[in-house]
Amino acid sequence: MSYNLPPKVIIIIGPPGSGKGTQATLLSEKLDLVYLETSRIGEERIKKAKKGEYIFFEGQKFYFEKEKKLWEEGKLWDPPFITFLVMEEIKKIYATKKGIIFAGSPRTLYEAERILPLLKKLYGKESIKVIVLEISEKQSIYRNSRRRICQLMRHPILYNKQTKNLKICPLDGSKLIKRGKLDWPETIKIRLKEYKERTLPVIDYFKKEKIEVKKIDGSLSPDKVFHSILKALKLKND
Repeated sequence: MSYNLPPKVIIIIGPPGSGKGTQATLLSEKLDLVYLETSRIGEERIKKAKKGEYIFFEGQKFYFEKEKKLWEEGKLWDPPFITFLVMEEIKKIYATKKGIIFAGSPRTLYEAERILPLLKKLYGKESIKVIVLEISEKQSIYRNSRRRICQLMRHPILYNKQTKNLKICPLDGSKLIKRGKLDWPETIKIRLKEYKERTLPVIDYFKKEKIEVKKIDGSLSPDKVFHSILKALKLKND
């Protein structure tokens, strides 16, 4: 088998709990790509925002207070709000001459129709690859309701027999925490509904734009999923 050069942009899409963050972390380290974590960017800006602060984009104001409420309810942010933040970040990363890996972004057709043209312009169409991680609704609820992340670097820790009693992140030594009501079963069901109705159409959009899309079984162990992704991208697993 011949192996391609590493893609400059990898977009990982999948329902809540499919392992997007874990795989993005592994791929970013192996391929020397910047992991652009959309949820982290949005969360950080929301938490730092002052009362009444907003983003003005495409002729509209998007208030941080409203976006915070949507996020806490398990609903997606207003597409223009997160699109503006992501496009800002893409330009900053490109200026450093680094490639990008996305996990869970773009989440809506609105975002995709604005972010993809920018990525094509900066990195070239052939440098963009899309990976779709597939898991069942039952798996999503199980994984997310038990999900923990580390306090320092937000490493997601997969729940299993080996990790269920962990209190400290094995990667950076910080405390493991839950994300509050964002990972309550009731909230996860809302997030799954949002994914089906608003994110799945993005995959068809990528196909229409002739962007290569590969589907991967996300129910397997992280190392097997990682190997499957590398194989799909025709990259060696050294």
